[in-house]
Amino acid sequence: MFRISITDTPAQRKLVVEGKLVEPWVDELRTAWRNMSRALDRRKLVIDLSSVSVISTEGEKAISELMKQGAKFSCCGVLTRHVLKRLATNCHGPLRDSVGQTGSGIQTEKSSRR
Repeated sequence: MFRISITDTPAQRKLVVEGKLVEPWVDELRTAWRNMSRALDRRKLVIDLSSVSVISTEGEKAISELMKQGAKFSCCGVLTRHVLKRLATNCHGPLRDSVGQTGSGIQTEKSSRR
């Protein structure tokens, strides 16, 4: 299963990615980024990986490419956060802007599961 949903607010357009970020879906993420980054009208574009269950090597390459192009990411979960931090460090050294608003550059979402 793979799905990309779009959530628009006056300040932000969010691409919510769900499922497995593996071939052949990796190209769908690239295409969605390219198409949705047009006509933002001063909004930020964020790729939300909170509902991604698997990221393949090809998926990591795509995320890295998108980071280099200026993509911003949000996530939750230890593994996804670790992958994004590692990719951000490899792309730009200490990355502050491509993955959210914390000091590491990763915007994380708190889980209320207990």
